[in-house]
Amino acid sequence: MIDKWGVSAEAAVADIGDGSVVMIGGFGTAGMPDQLIEALIAQGARDLTIINNNAGNGETGVAALIKAGRVKKIICSFPRQADSHHFDAAYRAGRIELELVPQGNLAARIQAAGAGLGAIFTPTGFGTLLAEGKETREIGGRQYVLEYPIHADFALIKAHRGDRWGNLVYRKTARNFGPIMAMAAKTTIAQVARIVPLGDLDPEAVVTPGIFVQRVVEAAPLPLHAVA
Repeated sequence: MIDKWGVSAEAAVADIGDGSVVMIGGFGTAGMPDQLIEALIAQGARDLTIINNNAGNGETGVAALIKAGRVKKIICSFPRQADSHHFDAAYRAGRIELELVPQGNLAARIQAAGAGLGAIFTPTGFGTLLAEGKETREIGGRQYVLEYPIHADFALIKAHRGDRWGNLVYRKTARNFGPIMAMAAKTTIAQVARIVPLGDLDPEAVVTPGIFVQRVVEAAPLPLHAVA
């Protein structure tokens, strides 16, 4: 019997080792798998490479991972915001490496990994510092930059509901990077607000099929003031 539910957040992230590449869903705090991140901090893995849209907000999520000194490198689109002080401090001190990727390219490269593509050509970044040292090509009269897929060992994502087979549905903008990250990682761990019986999810509403999900954790989101 297929049953991907039943583990705690702590058990779900227990095998994330030092040096792992970890995708973390979320657009700011929307769709952020807060309890999985808290469990990862408590678990103690270090020297992580994190792929996320931004470098954390305030004291929560990715910012908390950076504050705890667990992140060696971050691949993101928006590293600096008004409340990204933990990333700023770590970067200025030379404790964290940054790979800056335009948001469209970030999504496209993650999608390429999930689709099994070897590389993609994108016009974004051509003629800028982001294209230095990369292959470029003219296609149809337009200049493109060669970019490679972004793969991960683990993806931590958040969905609204899921079943024991790992099928997931999302709530509004909390969907963001979750579906493509689930396809690009070797192991996907989904935090959901509610586990429902098989058959309760409308197949037309399922965005992430269970084939891309290995573990499902039922966990209500933490209040923002409780996330340290």
